[in-house]
Amino acid sequence: MSTSLLRSTLTSTRWLALATIVVLGSACAESGNDAAASGRAAGVTVEGDWAVITGNNQGQRYTGLTQINPSNFADLEVAWEYDATHLGSVNARSIPIYVDGLLINVHSEYRSVVATDAGTGAEVWTYTEPETFRWAYSMRKNHGKGVAYANVDGRDIVYLISPAFFLHAIDAHTGEHIEGFGGPVGIEGFPETGVIDLLGPNGLGYEYENPADGIPLETGYITSSSPALVSNGVVVVGNSAEQGYNQTRREMIPGDILGYDARTGEKLWKFDVIPGPGEVGHETWENDAWEWTGDISSWAPLAADPELGLVYVPTNSPTQDYFGGFRPGNNLFGTSLIALDIETGERRWHFQFVHHPIWNYDTPQVPILADVMIDGVETPIVAQATKQAFLYVLNRETGEPIWPIEERPVPQSLVPGEYLSPTQPFPTKPAPYDMQGLSDDDLIDFSPELRQMAIEALADFQRGPLFLPPLHRDNELGKRAAIWCPGDVGGTNIDGTPAYDPSTGIIYVPSQKGCSSRILIPGAEKDDGAEVGNEPGQPTGTTVNEWVPGPAASPGRIDGLPFWKAPYSKITAIDLNTGEHLWWIPIGDTPDYVLEHPAVQGKPDPRTGSGRQAAMFVTPDMLVYAGNSTDDTPHLFAVDKRTGEEVGRAPIPDDNRYALMTYMHEGRQYIVVATNGGNFAMALPN
Repeated sequence: MSTSLLRSTLTSTRWLALATIVVLGSACAESGNDAAASGRAAGVTVEGDWAVITGNNQGQRYTGLTQINPSNFADLEVAWEYDATHLGSVNARSIPIYVDGLLINVHSEYRSVVATDAGTGAEVWTYTEPETFRWAYSMRKNHGKGVAYANVDGRDIVYLISPAFFLHAIDAHTGEHIEGFGGPVGIEGFPETGVIDLLGPNGLGYEYENPADGIPLETGYITSSSPALVSNGVVVVGNSAEQGYNQTRREMIPGDILGYDARTGEKLWKFDVIPGPGEVGHETWENDAWEWTGDISSWAPLAADPELGLVYVPTNSPTQDYFGGFRPGNNLFGTSLIALDIETGERRWHFQFVHHPIWNYDTPQVPILADVMIDGVETPIVAQATKQAFLYVLNRETGEPIWPIEERPVPQSLVPGEYLSPTQPFPTKPAPYDMQGLSDDDLIDFSPELRQMAIEALADFQRGPLFLPPLHRDNELGKRAAIWCPGDVGGTNIDGTPAYDPSTGIIYVPSQKGCSSRILIPGAEKDDGAEVGNEPGQPTGTTVNEWVPGPAASPGRIDGLPFWKAPYSKITAIDLNTGEHLWWIPIGDTPDYVLEHPAVQGKPDPRTGSGRQAAMFVTPDMLVYAGNSTDDTPHLFAVDKRTGEEVGRAPIPDDNRYALMTYMHEGRQYIVVATNGGNFAMALPN
């Protein structure tokens, strides 16, 4: 089937289904739907110590365990280590969940599911999906964050979304696929049961001759990085796509969200992340780009409120990063938070954090759900940390801002053919928790001489406030590039995992300073078959964009130091009852290279922090995070939640890569640290 026919067939099917629903109405199906939903939820639970990679389905990264506490934190020692390198190349970011005496995680580019003994780290079973072209092409092979879990009718089941975009339901104790879930996918080596092709007719709805290859790259490409979420008897599946900074062509499929029955694998619904005619948000696509461009994936973890029956879906940008002139309009539901009815997939509300997204401001973290006291009234909220260093706080039932969010004017693009939104949403509370924009006051201040050196180094760059757009080569300003802050890695990112304390209503948000300065170049120059997409000569799409991401320009370091002032990375405590900042601390210690600089020697510690993000969780007694000491030794740190004062630290054998988790097993509490080569556990001496 041709690319155009494939897309038009899918479009026609979408609107035929929508029209059928409208004609039939809802009255005749209401009682049957309610009964089916109740049946799905009955006997399906997600409970226990860290049974979800974010601690719980509310994304809080909170535990009630207190065996490890400030009085003994410094006594932590390595309890066991699991080396996953025998499975192949390492996984860049994954964390296990705890299920009835087992830790279950994914490792290697194959995203092999591995169950290990929670007390010893010994391998119990593994499962690796057979190789396919869909796996080989996946640009997120080594980005799998873990698995989802549910107890279904007394049976512990883990759900894997593979890099090739298949959903597997596996018995947590045996590693065997679940009989009666899903069915055959038509690929040699795959099981006959316990698996669903998420790309095919029982998934996003595409048809193809060879399921091992999937859809043509000319049409688009999809994969995954975060696990599914299970709530109310429904498995909700997100996805991810080709990195926007690699894209050069405009055709791509949308990252639609899928819902499945946790018991049977029956497809329940699909939510269109790019709205078509008659759907909310269609008017934000001011040409026909909704038909042929895509992405708007939900690659960050999801959250759910089982009582409200809502799942909260954070999204990233549409195709491509840094230039969107081929898709004029605000482009819903790009870079948004969407609340969906978990039983039907219907949109309840949404909030867009960035209009017409071009800055790679993907929503990088799980939404955190909480109940707080706002002006004396208990209020259900959702708090979303962002790369913009804004914490957006919304009523999670209605989507209304808790404190006013203002549309403010922002700089406009000088790139020919680009049309940005004249305004962007700025929360009035909480205040930004890290650097936004880049003024002289934001530059290194260890000495007047260093600041002047920074000013001179930045003379060839356009500087400005938050949402400063990129520049193209040979621009009318004569600048080398625009430099915008935060950039791709500024604010809160993938490995900066906020944590929330439900006993106090305080959220702890990690962040780092970082700026971007990509220059845009003509698309034809980059789209020459070299270094396009994941494989040379194998880009997605067919139509080359007028402007595409070119090389990054940088002013470099200033006499060996970052050009911005301290802190380089920090943790900010924010009271969600009031929206006020309470305190901040640097992440880890000031590095040796800073303390030994002549401009710093003999002066008080500038408290720069390491410059890295921090994985965290919170307990009744303390905040725990991973960081580095002055000599760059990896440590776990314990912090007084009220003041930010350090109350303990313990060295660990390797750097943390993504997240932390903790659990109690046979009377002993463990803290697991994710690394590139596997993971290890810290515990108190026996």
